[in-house]
Amino acid sequence: MNDATIEVSGLRKRFGPTVALDGMTFTVAPGTVTGFVGPNGAGKSTTIRVILGLDAPDEGHALVGGKPYGQLSHPLRHVGALVDAAALQPGRTGRNHLLWLAHSQGMAAGRVDAAIGRVGLAGAARRKAGGYSLGMRQRLGIAAAMLGDPPVIIMDEPFNGMDPEGIIWLRGLLRSLAAEGRAVLVSSHLMGELQDIADRVVVVGRGRVLADAGVDELVTRASRDQVRLRTSAPADAATALGRAAATATVTDAHTVTVLGVAAQGVVEILNGAGVPFSEVTAHRATLEDVYLQLTSGETEYQAASNREARR
Repeated sequence: MNDATIEVSGLRKRFGPTVALDGMTFTVAPGTVTGFVGPNGAGKSTTIRVILGLDAPDEGHALVGGKPYGQLSHPLRHVGALVDAAALQPGRTGRNHLLWLAHSQGMAAGRVDAAIGRVGLAGAARRKAGGYSLGMRQRLGIAAAMLGDPPVIIMDEPFNGMDPEGIIWLRGLLRSLAAEGRAVLVSSHLMGELQDIADRVVVVGRGRVLADAGVDELVTRASRDQVRLRTSAPADAATALGRAAATATVTDAHTVTVLGVAAQGVVEILNGAGVPFSEVTAHRATLEDVYLQLTSGETEYQAASNREARR
């Protein structure tokens, strides 16, 4: 797995007047699952297409194991990718779909049967792939990505269409691939799934990187000194906390969100000011909280709130 690295550096790409990539730069290291997240239109799919040689950048480069994808001999032995689960000939059986891919790379049929077994499609391998459910097509695409036993794995929205059992299986698969020393890049909108499996996350918006850090680091940073307070006097609580240099926001008739002071400090301030309260809770952020904070100004498509829609 010595060549198990993805390097994206300074990618810029325009489609007519639209800027798809604006200096996109990050690295996926061996032995890690890296989540790749951002709003629709943020540049995730374009970046993946550039890595796989499907689109050419205007500037910058994307390398796999130190080489552009187009310079890889037998590329499926270097990179396994799931980009579009529907990219198959519906009249072929699942097994035949994998066989032609294997033959194109000089692989034996035994690789096909091993991949089918690994993704749990043995019972459907000789059925026409056009009749597969979305979850089954995802599994077939994952089997195709695994054919060459590659050191680099790239998956774009692999959880789509998976049932609960499939989601659990896929979590374990992605972690096991990283544990074998592979570089695993996973694009997904399901923050809860990525929080469970990713070592790092690259958050992007409008074609550029907004954050590139460990999941635990980002969640801890977002959780720091966030406190939720329940009180019958929210305005008085906010005033007392403000005098102590905390940022206090009244969120409803009985709740105040506090930033900048730990839970014990909030208790001491309120007691000193004689403000009644019933609960003080340290808030533990989620990866979804982090994502929403980072991308709040980067969303290209935003629906009206429910309240606005009812007007």
